[in-house]
Amino acid sequence: MHFDTNKPVAVVTGASSGIGRSTARELVTRGWQVVGVGRDPQRSAAAAVQITEAARAGGEFTMVRGDFTLMSEVDRVAGEIAALTPRVDVLINNAGGVRDRQVVTAEGTEATFAVNHLAPFLLTRRLSPQLSKAAADRPDGAARVIAVSSNAHRMIPELDWADLQSLGEVESIVAYGRAKLANILYTRELARRGRVDGIIAQAMHPGVVATNFASHGTESLQTYMSTADTVSPDEPAQTLVWLATDPEGGRESGRFFHAKAEQEPAQPAQDDAAAGRLWAESEQLLAKLGF
Repeated sequence: MHFDTNKPVAVVTGASSGIGRSTARELVTRGWQVVGVGRDPQRSAAAAVQITEAARAGGEFTMVRGDFTLMSEVDRVAGEIAALTPRVDVLINNAGGVRDRQVVTAEGTEATFAVNHLAPFLLTRRLSPQLSKAAADRPDGAARVIAVSSNAHRMIPELDWADLQSLGEVESIVAYGRAKLANILYTRELARRGRVDGIIAQAMHPGVVATNFASHGTESLQTYMSTADTVSPDEPAQTLVWLATDPEGGRESGRFFHAKAEQEPAQPAQDDAAAGRLWAESEQLLAKLGF
């Protein structure tokens, strides 16, 4: 894939299916150059064909594969993206998921926390030179990092600082809610820190979406999703594309959105002290892993 320096570049994680695939497809129809990240080989290959066929106005797509439960994979993927393009205008941290039980990765991290929080934290940090270049080269507010969080954060009164990864938590949905609270707190702190480089950070709630989200979740979650009033992945994708391209998405960093409208997150997600502490604790966790 040859990157045209005159056209915007987006990175979309979780692009092999669901919301990520719909988002990447819509961006390439608008002439964007998109790097997708997917885990499953078959889904990634099928999505790459579909998204590439949708490209218009010089839009291009390439897929990079990686398992974001492992920080070594995130680090490798970040290196491949950095080798492809010197500039990233928009990074959409969409990849995530929930499990039916606790899963500890080969690196010793809790999988839900790793894929939903640590992975986007590390990927954003590794791509910060590319984001900073976009901020310097493009108009104010053009360089953006967008987190796909969830209203599941509203069930969590606060992060458990004694067990940040939920290694002692038996309820998988609680671990997921904590990770989604972490998404918003991280966005809040990234917004504060990004002021220097001109990088905008926003978070969003996608809604209850008809995807394979619950396929690895508990039986009760799968039952709920099978009967819930869901929306197509195209609906939250429209909000993500709007946040990536519309002037509103580049204004006043650190906000939370749903269906193209700003919402107020739960009070624990508005705690600046917790946001700063989460950043520091995340750095320490990554340092212990060698990153």
